[in-house]
Amino acid sequence: MNGRIFFWSLTSALAGFLFGFDTVVISGAEKTIQSLWGLSPGLHGIAMASALYGTVVGSLLGGWPADRFGRKATLLWIGVLYLVGAVGSGLAPNVGTFIVARVIGGLGIGISTVVAPMYISEIAPPKYRGRLAGMFQFNIVFGILIAFVSNALLAGIGENAWRWMLGVAAFPSLLYAVFCFGLPESPRWLLSRKGDRQAALEVLQRIEPEASKAEIAGEADQIMSASSAEGPSGHFWTRRLRKPIMLAILIAFFNQLSGINAILYFAPRIFELTGLGTKAALLQSIGIGVTNLVFTFVGLWLIDRLGRRTLLYIGSFGYIASLGLVAWAFFTEHLALVPICIFAFIAAHSIGQGAVIWVFISEIFPNRHRAEGQTLGSFTHWIFAALLTTFFPKMVSAFPPGYVFSFFAGMMVLQLIWVKTLVPETKGVPLEQIQKQLGIE
Repeated sequence: MNGRIFFWSLTSALAGFLFGFDTVVISGAEKTIQSLWGLSPGLHGIAMASALYGTVVGSLLGGWPADRFGRKATLLWIGVLYLVGAVGSGLAPNVGTFIVARVIGGLGIGISTVVAPMYISEIAPPKYRGRLAGMFQFNIVFGILIAFVSNALLAGIGENAWRWMLGVAAFPSLLYAVFCFGLPESPRWLLSRKGDRQAALEVLQRIEPEASKAEIAGEADQIMSASSAEGPSGHFWTRRLRKPIMLAILIAFFNQLSGINAILYFAPRIFELTGLGTKAALLQSIGIGVTNLVFTFVGLWLIDRLGRRTLLYIGSFGYIASLGLVAWAFFTEHLALVPICIFAFIAAHSIGQGAVIWVFISEIFPNRHRAEGQTLGSFTHWIFAALLTTFFPKMVSAFPPGYVFSFFAGMMVLQLIWVKTLVPETKGVPLEQIQKQLGIE
């Protein structure tokens, strides 16, 4: 693999580290924030989910700057949003300021889920595209682990520990923004959106330094040909794109209806339901982060070997078994099983949906509509994440936990049926060929 491609992909994927850190770091501060400002359960839910509402908006808007100003410039501004959000959250004097700062950080998260995987998929060779685009997910879970560890380390430093938990993200945010200056622009954006063939040829030559000028020109012609075949109108909501549209919506829908975000954000609280003390619950949360990281490695190792569809199969079976056992453990009060089953759930997610979702969405849309398609998938993902995070505290208050986890397990049975009947395999297929495979001519 070209070392340049790996470095560029890694830089772009660092947006995922900030995404993972920023979204989960709140789990260590949520109880302190509730008591400090005397928040009602309703306002507490809004404060907890505020970053997710920003994420919903960012994911909805992220395709526009990516198409209008380019992938590189948009990635750079993501770092600025993260920086402002981290500083504002750590210094917030009241819940209103806190919510605004979390929304700003959330905008960066939402836009990153549109642009970072898309950028990587557009510069990566088909043979390595799964692993390279999957680094975005790896960095998400690495950020999650570091957030859990950071929370545990900072928990005992005093009454303002929660401010440090949230504000420390400013340092990696600044570093990421600086790294973005070294990225080249996506050659597919240069060809299909800007019409700058010469600049695109230069980037393609840097991506494939051993290829001849004739081969590079031929590759550019193929990209242009595929973009031209999409027609001059450029409309997204057409019958022609119905297959990738439905695939993007459903993979994002099922991702969140597994309960993954609720479990990550409220991990200490879930473990406390089993009788663990607060400190032990925080340490168990670090176990979630480690499990997530280890099995994401496994998912990335397998994604270009077994394929996207096979990993979704593996993940679906793992979801059903682990969530079903969690529900059974709560119903029968075998609570000692809950942490083990939660770890198994995280492993199933890391190998399946976690490894696949951002790669898959970035692959299934044609060049001209990739930003819009990534926007659709990301928006669907985050609107359900926001709703789930907002209502999860009320769900576990209104219903026994066994019923809540039974619902999640039932949704994963539906995911298994969907994978079996409708999901295509995109492993090792050039982006321009995937659109033909999905009947987009």
